[in-house]
Amino acid sequence: MASSVPIFRQRDYLIAMAQALPSDEDLTVLRDRLVEEVGRQRAQGVIIDVTGLDVMDSFSARTLRDLAQMVRMRGAETVMVGIQPEVAFSMVQLGLRLEGVSTALDLEDGIAYLDGKRRLQKSSVK
Repeated sequence: MASSVPIFRQRDYLIAMAQALPSDEDLTVLRDRLVEEVGRQRAQGVIIDVTGLDVMDSFSARTLRDLAQMVRMRGAETVMVGIQPEVAFSMVQLGLRLEGVSTALDLEDGIAYLDGKRRLQKSSVK
């Protein structure tokens, strides 16, 4: 089954763009697809763009947190971008946490973050 969230590739990164709150099933399919695609495409990072979301529930937060952990186990990093101010406020008020998930303001900052992580990894290997 295909997820309603499109996945694109830019350089060594996969980008998933959520335009509206996906159903629980779509989120689960997205998680599984991204984890598989990281290995298949040898992606170094995953960017989840949630700019289009005006709400995030506990299942979404937990699934995205799990996704980031699974991607990390596959050797890539995840960054979530575009969390709207009212979504951030609601998440904090509801106690929803994204432990282990890096965030950035927008897609450009997300790519810059992943580029920086890669540079750090390469310099520590030398």
